[in-house]
Amino acid sequence: MNSFVPQYPDDQAGVSRETPVGAYGDLLDGAGVSHETSQPAPVAQETPLGRSAHTSTSTRGRDEVWPRPERCRVISVANQKGGVGKTTTTVNIAAALAMHGQRVLVVDLDPQGNASTALGVERDNQTRSIYHCLVEDEEMSKLAQPVPDIPNLWCAPATIDLAGAEIELVSLVAREARLKRAFAAYDTSELDYILVDCPPSLGLLTVNAMVACDEIMIPIQCEYYALEGLGQLLRNVELVQSHLNPGLDISTIVLTMYDGRTRLSQQVADEVRSHFGEVVLNTVVPRSVRVSEAPSYGQSVMTYDPSSTGASAYGDSAREIAHRLPTTTGR
Repeated sequence: MNSFVPQYPDDQAGVSRETPVGAYGDLLDGAGVSHETSQPAPVAQETPLGRSAHTSTSTRGRDEVWPRPERCRVISVANQKGGVGKTTTTVNIAAALAMHGQRVLVVDLDPQGNASTALGVERDNQTRSIYHCLVEDEEMSKLAQPVPDIPNLWCAPATIDLAGAEIELVSLVAREARLKRAFAAYDTSELDYILVDCPPSLGLLTVNAMVACDEIMIPIQCEYYALEGLGQLLRNVELVQSHLNPGLDISTIVLTMYDGRTRLSQQVADEVRSHFGEVVLNTVVPRSVRVSEAPSYGQSVMTYDPSSTGASAYGDSAREIAHRLPTTTGR
């Protein structure tokens, strides 16, 4: 495999230098994905003028009710690389969908519980969490809590107990299908979307999510190491498709942490689009201070600062998802 050494822009001179085109191709070739190309959408910068222009276009139709799917779409948000925006993507797309008339459940499958925190879900030592669903067969309907200030949005929270679930699941019958069984017992006719926030690993929790879901959404950071390990994730998806869930499909890829000032971000975006084609959303999510600040206030950026570029980007991403027909054959 050809090595790739990025040439980072000279921050002092403000000049971006050239890097090889096709640098990441070897990481994705042979993964069994489409190689169609599409043009990336422009990204507004975090400046008053850029924010004003972007907000004026993205907030039009904010009161629009998006079409509901014929049946509940169950989507895992997965990538074993940490820090790529899995939780941020999950909670903000969920919030955007709910704010446009969709009924959404977020399942926090990450022991760190960041999605639960970002959605303002109260937790303590007595909280019944997704751990009790997986290990003790607790009903999902008893775990889901309404998210403050966002109607039609619920969260099945995670607690620190989930950290030991990987070990406890090993000895259980049908350990890879525990979450699928929980969803099967849940009345999903009252929901339009279930979004599962996966942990940054390819262990039993992530496998449970893949077995239980119809679709996978992969956030990819627009930086140098973005595609390292992605091949392993794709191979795991293929194994689950072959042995446990034939209807599983990589339906969405979200480009996150895009920095329009650097050539590297543009090149990563171009490479991902050239290999995954229309699976990649047209909208790219820029770096945004507001997106980073929102969880500390127990909110998504959609409610913390609806006029920010981050909120606008996630709103546009959710709109694309809502208007795309799922390509899976069903569970």
